[in-house]
Amino acid sequence: MSRQPPEKPATDTPPMMLEGLLMRGLGNAQGRLQTFLRAALSPHVTNGLTVSLGLILIMLAIFETAGLAGASTAAVGIMITSLPDVPAPRRRKIMQMLPAPILGAPLFLLVQLVREDAWLLGIVIVAGTFLATMMMAWGKRGGPICFSMLFSMLFSMAAQPVGSLEEIAVHGGWFLAGAALYLLWAAFTTSLLNRRYRAQLLAECFYSFAQILRTQARRFEPQPQNLEGSQALLATMLKQQAALADQLQNTRDVVLESPTKPRRQRMAAMLLSLLEARDHQMACDLDLDMLLTHQDSTGALPALQDALETTATRLEAMAMALLLGKLIRPIAELENLRPGLAGTLPPRREATERPPDLQTGVPDAAALLHNMADRIGHINDEVVKMAAIARGDVAPELAAVRTQWQLFVSTTVWSWKPLLGQLTWRAPTLRYALRATLAVTVGYVVSLHLPWVAHGYWILLTITAVMRGNLAQTVERRNSRIIGTLIGCVVVMAILAAHPGARSIFLAVSLAMGLAHAFALRRYLFTSIAATVAGLLQAHLLLVGVQPSFAMAERLGDTLLGALLAWLFSYVLPAWERNQIPALVKRSVAAQLEHARLALALLDSSQTSDLPWRLARREAYNSLSDLTLATQRSLAEPKQVRPPLEPLEALQARSYQLLAQLTAVKSMLLLRRAQLDLDIARPALEQASKRIEAELSGKSVPAQDLDAQPDLPTTAGQPFQPKPDPLLANDLTPWLLRRLTLTCAMAAELRQAMLRAQNPPAGGNDNAGLTTATRTHQTKA
Repeated sequence: MSRQPPEKPATDTPPMMLEGLLMRGLGNAQGRLQTFLRAALSPHVTNGLTVSLGLILIMLAIFETAGLAGASTAAVGIMITSLPDVPAPRRRKIMQMLPAPILGAPLFLLVQLVREDAWLLGIVIVAGTFLATMMMAWGKRGGPICFSMLFSMLFSMAAQPVGSLEEIAVHGGWFLAGAALYLLWAAFTTSLLNRRYRAQLLAECFYSFAQILRTQARRFEPQPQNLEGSQALLATMLKQQAALADQLQNTRDVVLESPTKPRRQRMAAMLLSLLEARDHQMACDLDLDMLLTHQDSTGALPALQDALETTATRLEAMAMALLLGKLIRPIAELENLRPGLAGTLPPRREATERPPDLQTGVPDAAALLHNMADRIGHINDEVVKMAAIARGDVAPELAAVRTQWQLFVSTTVWSWKPLLGQLTWRAPTLRYALRATLAVTVGYVVSLHLPWVAHGYWILLTITAVMRGNLAQTVERRNSRIIGTLIGCVVVMAILAAHPGARSIFLAVSLAMGLAHAFALRRYLFTSIAATVAGLLQAHLLLVGVQPSFAMAERLGDTLLGALLAWLFSYVLPAWERNQIPALVKRSVAAQLEHARLALALLDSSQTSDLPWRLARREAYNSLSDLTLATQRSLAEPKQVRPPLEPLEALQARSYQLLAQLTAVKSMLLLRRAQLDLDIARPALEQASKRIEAELSGKSVPAQDLDAQPDLPTTAGQPFQPKPDPLLANDLTPWLLRRLTLTCAMAAELRQAMLRAQNPPAGGNDNAGLTTATRTHQTKA
């Protein structure tokens, strides 16, 4: 009997496959369009466009007035003044930018005075480099000022030598004229675009938080078999959280400035809701490891993942609506995800008049799931609230922020305290300044003895651009700088081959500076390409005017030499991150202690608002962000000097848990004070505050507090307890006492994490569970 041929597939399969391919193609195209729009409408690109427009307008105006020599010199003043020009509060814009021309102009003139003497010029360059790099003591504010001072010297080296004091004074006048005009331009554009910057910065925070939610969703997947995969996902999460913390501070500075108008108040209220959502996301790490290993809970994990992914998608849609504007894409009303999420979980226990006893045995899978679902539900609540505020359906609540917004924004006062704190031998800023100074000294000496016609300023410019305060950024910038210089040289050759006029070169310099400005903190390769084009064309104008001569091979050789010196000197007087981490841990724990003290003191009748608590919470998050960034930077260092990652992750996890628990206590003290038995609550708050202070300060726990709270439970896997109905419950004191007990337990666990982070084991398995150490500590207590 012959075999029958196999049946052919259905005739509608090819159309179905074609439809699937078409849908995937459309999805990919839509994703790329979203990515392009997000980049094109970002505050960094807007800021870069204003820089380009200001440069070209001022350079052309001076060119028509003073000719090429005056315009090319004024362009240096414009360029160094534009470096600190980033989205900032309107009222503080001038003070943010003014140090750049004030400190850069004397260096520009001093180099002009000593140009003909190689020894004096070397002394000025070396001393100026040390002074400029010490500006990094002021952190993010000092960085642009540092490079403004360096570029003032180096571009002055690129100019033609002048023969008299009168000519030097004229060049200095045009330098200051360009700087002054750009200061006025920056103040004008900041005021004009303030409303746009508020929406853009807030949208950037929405995008970043959406990425965190997607990473959090990925953490609900079954744990990978190898430790490297789990650590990589953890490292991604820590990096995203640190980036969000940095973005949030920049956004606070602009969005919370003078929230006096209705639209500004809505923006500020949406930002505060985002901060609350971040608190709940941090709390999602509670019990996560135990939840992933519990067999009875794995079936419900996809529902939790879907809820996080859906919330992230909603945030991204809201962010795009902010970028496009309501007229193009209005913000839609969002539905609550809670009912659908609750339907996928086991039934929860009914609310009772009193909370259940704290659990000390094996956690219940249903309790773990409901705890996690409740936190995700809170995130959804805040996103729904943000949409309602944006639509005008919910009035913003900003009583404290409206009158005391100055406390939430970064200071612009230039005090001596940050600099004095970096004048010790172990201080990272001083060591960075010494490394950079030594590298520049060697680079300058080498440039005097090269076999080709060296451009000393370009070697030094490469050294200062590549060398950073840590090895991680230096290595990253070394490669990007070399590639960017190569591409930039090709672009410059193509531009000069066309024999452009002065106005065309001004336009190219302006566009390149704007592009470098837009991507300075995003894609350094793009910044390197654009900065190479702007720097070479600007130096070309200063040196030879508009003559089309350019030696690409020599520029590339100077770049390779400068990058090599910057990389080699990064290992001189190193400031390894593991040496900085103990101080960062100490600062973080101190911030946690201050936050706990203020949160537990809110029952005091003299406390009329939660403003001090919010400021303390900001410092707690900022200190954790700095610790995370230090941990990330350490990954680029040699393995033998890297700090262990797991103890630092445990410290951050326990810190976020404590923050989340204290947030719940704060809400109860402020909103439900009338439903608390103050005769019981006040002593309990005082005892909890003393115990937390003893744990986090390293002191022994007072005996009377041990008698009041003799045994602290572990914080993982506590039975889920629904919130009591505040309209039905007459006494919420039992719930407050329960939270206080858990808060003290979290403080004990945080202390153990702090000890492990400050004193990591020399060998053996560093991934031992924290719970065992915590229980040992509790037994001793």
